Amino acid sequence: MALDMAKSVKKRDEELRKRINQDPYTFYAVIECYETLLNILYSLMAETSDKKVVDRIRESLEDSIERQSLVREFRLDELPQLSAKFDKLLTLLLKTEEEHDTTIKTQIANLLQDTMEIITQDIMKNGQGILKDENRDNQLFANLNLDSIKDEAWREKCVRLQLLLTTKESAIYVPTNLEARRRITFFANSLFMKMPRAPQVRSMMSFSVLTPYFKEEVLFSTEDLHKKNEDGISILFYLRKIYPDEWKNCLERIKFVPKDEESLKSRMDEISPWASYRGQTLTRTVRGMMYYRRALEIQCIQDKIDIAKLDRQRTTTSYQEGGNIVDMALAIADIKFTYVVSCQVYGMQKVSKNLKDKACYLNILNLMIMYPSLRIAYIDEVEAPTKNGTTEKTYYSVLVKGVGEKYDEEIYRIKLPGKPTDIGEGKPENQNHAIIFTRGEALQAIDMNQDNYLEEAFKMRNVLEEFGSDKYGKSKPTILGLREHIFTG
Repeated sequence: MALDMAKSVKKRDEELRKRINQDPYTFYAVIECYETLLNILYSLMAETSDKKVVDRIRESLEDSIERQSLVREFRLDELPQLSAKFDKLLTLLLKTEEEHDTTIKTQIANLLQDTMEIITQDIMKNGQGILKDENRDNQLFANLNLDSIKDEAWREKCVRLQLLLTTKESAIYVPTNLEARRRITFFANSLFMKMPRAPQVRSMMSFSVLTPYFKEEVLFSTEDLHKKNEDGISILFYLRKIYPDEWKNCLERIKFVPKDEESLKSRMDEISPWASYRGQTLTRTVRGMMYYRRALEIQCIQDKIDIAKLDRQRTTTSYQEGGNIVDMALAIADIKFTYVVSCQVYGMQKVSKNLKDKACYLNILNLMIMYPSLRIAYIDEVEAPTKNGTTEKTYYSVLVKGVGEKYDEEIYRIKLPGKPTDIGEGKPENQNHAIIFTRGEALQAIDMNQDNYLEEAFKMRNVLEEFGSDKYGKSKPTILGLREHIFTG
């Protein structure tokens, strides 16, 4: 947009400045492109004479901006060809280290030479002589420093600059999927609301999520998906018709082209999760809630990187803790977040001979193995002998976790005074007996038919700050309600 504005302005700098400043984000993008580009160019220069060329161009440019004579002294309609050259340069720089052979180094040097010629001859009206240097021993940009290419942060800078230079806003980039539009719109709009500032992950309030489960679907089986109702419609057929674009994407991901309905059964291991994430299943809820942990990991890594940058500025020692940062982030995420699913009858399903119960048990076990930080609580009934020679049932609250590839391991076992569900109704007592296994200062109660998204999980630090906010005075809130998106229609 800024390049188009620059092409159309022919007389005064003030007019160009006014147009670009109409949208502050356009102005920020122009500044960022300029500063990043200079940073990248200087990091590539190994020779002082090469840096002098860039210095002269930069000084000439900044001097004309200060004197408000940029439009008169530079041919701004030539900028698009310069932008195209920088796009090619960034593409070459972003090639993998193995691909950086002598040929590519030569290509980078040639591109830089072409770029400087375009700037000094085509764009600058008074640029003659900048490239001439009587004391130069070798060709311009013949010796380059490509060590920066190994630095991940430097490469990210190149990626961002390339996006700023090449990405164009267009209606064709709006997602066709209505659910994607809804989520993006809701998240983007929510960022403008007044909300508490997020603390670092290590300083945030710790919390748990608790979900009660009885005998609902955990994961759709092949039989469930193909079983037809009274109208002759199967769940899989129904989901494919409701989500045609998502079904197409699924087949593309698993690299499969079905010949007929029967051929789908050969790939049900991959299709079943896709269908389960679009139904009222425990698998969908667990995946959604575990986004909290993923979000905390990402945010914690970002916190650590920010601290590392500060350390680098304060001291001359290099920061070599890339692997440690990730390990630390995982550990802090586990301290700050716990997810307990209270599967009341998990113990009975484990020993049951009923095929459906056994399938539920195996599917829940698979969830624990898929998400190592997930915990399952259940009520265990044990028949113990008494002194009279008879037996009586003893009840325990048990917490388990997944171990290895196919086992669960008991973590805690707490003896109960009686059968919990005899005291009150099933669902609240299913929650009550498991609360003792939750950790942290806040508890989120989530039903079996709810979902969550990564972008919403990023805001959990802000949400929890509401409990300690000073704006409520002495009457600080103890219960907080969050909007739920109803998808059960």
